[in-house]
Amino acid sequence: MKRFHTRKWVKPEDLNPNGTLFGGRLLQWIDEEVALYAIIQLEIPKTVTKFMSEIDFVSSAKQGDIIEIGIDVIKFGRTSITLGCEVRNKITRKTIIAIDKIIMVSLDETGNPVAHGKTKVEFVKDRLANQ
Repeated sequence: MKRFHTRKWVKPEDLNPNGTLFGGRLLQWIDEEVALYAIIQLEIPKTVTKFMSEIDFVSSAKQGDIIEIGIDVIKFGRTSITLGCEVRNKITRKTIIAIDKIIMVSLDETGNPVAHGKTKVEFVKDRLANQ
């Protein structure tokens, strides 16, 4: 089940010449959001995007729309986390883009993949309760 973490308001500077949300801007927002999600889950600040599967633009957004970015964990690897992502219109719930597979990899200080030791989704509130 995707958890929708972030909302964005589509502003004039986010538009393409067609007057709809520029795909590159949307991909920037997605990449930032999945990076933050992976870093928080894996607790390793150097976590980077390794792979994004086919990107399917289902519909568009226009100025003034509020969109939300949903992420779910598909699996944990030894040095990676695989995520799925959906962006939808907050009001209509219509899908704007779907990405089935995004792989994020944790790196050590020298830029090599490093094991993160995680096997399941953890919530920060639960980590804080256990301290």
